[in-house]
Amino acid sequence: MVDSVGLGSSVNSALQGLQRTSQQSNQANDRLSTGLRIRDPLDGAQDFFAAQGLTNRAADLAQVKDQVGQAVSTIQAAEVGLESINQLSDQARGLAIAAQNTSDPAQRAQLAEQFNQIRTQINSIAADSSFGGTNLIGGSPDNLEVPLNEDGASLTVQGTDSSSDGLGIGARSFASDADIDAALADISSAQSQIRSNSVSLSSSTSTLQNRIDFTDSLSNTLEQGAASLTQADLNEEAANLLSLQTRQALGSNALTIATENERAVLGLFG
Repeated sequence: MVDSVGLGSSVNSALQGLQRTSQQSNQANDRLSTGLRIRDPLDGAQDFFAAQGLTNRAADLAQVKDQVGQAVSTIQAAEVGLESINQLSDQARGLAIAAQNTSDPAQRAQLAEQFNQIRTQINSIAADSSFGGTNLIGGSPDNLEVPLNEDGASLTVQGTDSSSDGLGIGARSFASDADIDAALADISSAQSQIRSNSVSLSSSTSTLQNRIDFTDSLSNTLEQGAASLTQADLNEEAANLLSLQTRQALGSNALTIATENERAVLGLFG
């Protein structure tokens, strides 16, 4: 009777071992198919929630990066506008110089009309140099608040009035040499302001582009950190599965032997 109980225990032990090996094999197969070691808190709460925190921060930074990218486009639109305005101011300077080189009132008046038309074009370009509803160089310029991270840090890009009035390019008649000299002085001052505005915008673009690159690198680091907490080592899992399959085969043999031994002993009492 004691031997019978002992053999029954051997069968039960072999069966439990085989079940454990089967569960471990299923787990290894699952990790190999998904590439994940941890998929939910039951697999490891600490690593799961730590990885989730890293992934969530990476997602937040991705949204910030998109906003910074839009801000860069807004600044670039203003820079394109300033370049065109600068070219128009060169034309205006040429008209003033041409007026300076003639004493014909009719010709001066015609040149003044063209000069004033350029002022209108400058205003039009300044008004049209917007992106996403934000205009940094219009007659009533906007300021651009750019988020730098998910915690509220930001950079403010100041808008500057780059219309003809904002640049100090007044309407002219070229009726006198003094009026022409004043026009040339206006243009010289305006171009200095345009260059200053362009340098400021270029600096902001560089700063924000660096921020985009930094955010990309940080996001990649966060995602890699999350992956290291949750992803399975496929080589290790493959080797583990092979070992488990061998153990499973041995366990099946052990169960068969234990069962046959039990039946043989029980047959003695039949």
